[in-house]
Amino acid sequence: MAANGGLHWSDIPAPVLAVLRGGAVLPAHPLALDDARDFDRESQRALARYYIDAGSGGLAVGVHATQFQIRDVGLYRPVLELAQQTAQEWTDRPLVMIAGVIGKTAQAVEEARTARALGYHAVLLGLGALKGASEDELVEHCAAVAREMPVIGFYLQAAVGGIPLSRAFWTRFAAIDNVVAIKVAPFNRYKTLDVAVGVATAGAEDRVTLYTGNDDHIVADLLTPFAVRTGNREVSVRFRGGLLGHWSVWTRAAVDLLARVHAAVDSGSVPLDVLALDSQVTDCNAVVFDVANDFRGCIPGCHEILRRQGLLRTVHCLDPHEVLSPGQTQEIDRLYATYPELTDDAFVAANLARWRG
Repeated sequence: MAANGGLHWSDIPAPVLAVLRGGAVLPAHPLALDDARDFDRESQRALARYYIDAGSGGLAVGVHATQFQIRDVGLYRPVLELAQQTAQEWTDRPLVMIAGVIGKTAQAVEEARTARALGYHAVLLGLGALKGASEDELVEHCAAVAREMPVIGFYLQAAVGGIPLSRAFWTRFAAIDNVVAIKVAPFNRYKTLDVAVGVATAGAEDRVTLYTGNDDHIVADLLTPFAVRTGNREVSVRFRGGLLGHWSVWTRAAVDLLARVHAAVDSGSVPLDVLALDSQVTDCNAVVFDVANDFRGCIPGCHEILRRQGLLRTVHCLDPHEVLSPGQTQEIDRLYATYPELTDDAFVAANLARWRG
């Protein structure tokens, strides 16, 4: 336990820390709403059970895919509480429980304390509310949250509210002792490399695990060694898993995909058919995340697949203007016809009644 009563990464149970560092599928947990746009607790619980039984390494709750607006309608704590309760009741398997934390420092610290009180292991720290802050201010903000909870950094792409972050920032961020991982999601090769170099420059590659959030490059991220030369040494930095909104759907297939990737990396030889998965997964993501319309339908796109499977009752978001884009449902039809092996509908159908029970 940290000196101020906060949680330190060394306090995380060893089996849970091993899951995080070994690399896992960490789905960003959507928010289930009914026809009146009220919280649908039964569907929310069914979703968590689905992710657990699909083989995910944990759950990321209160993040972008859960809709940041849950804070405005009093749902932040109830949503986190239900996910944690479901995880504890549904399995004895070690799961990494991650809570999204946003806002200026006072809000972020308070949310971290809430997550700690509910038994979460780490917080995913979004910095979108600090637009215009200096690098010193950003680092101090991150350090303040890290005094409360182990922190997972979040490099969010600008299209959905992220801010540019320099290589020097990532070096200073990775040097914070209570940083355990970074979700790298700028959708940009140069900025992705900045994170890898920053971690290596800080000498933090053994403590800070990289997770891809680059939905346009998921498989290639997981296969690529970043050979970083810093000082008088060369460090190989790798992505170990994914913390992804994209993996909130077809999660069983994502678990199988990650296992194939890990096996290829461990063997030292990556088959061409595994490399080819990168373009196929990216094609799926382009539709689900509504790239054609600047990601406007990214959350409803995930909801639509879960609705078709029976895991959600509606595709509703808290914002009634956040809807599927024209043609998006037809494109989802195309994905089902083109890439049936990347879906998991049969698995869901076989277990849905039990998850909803």
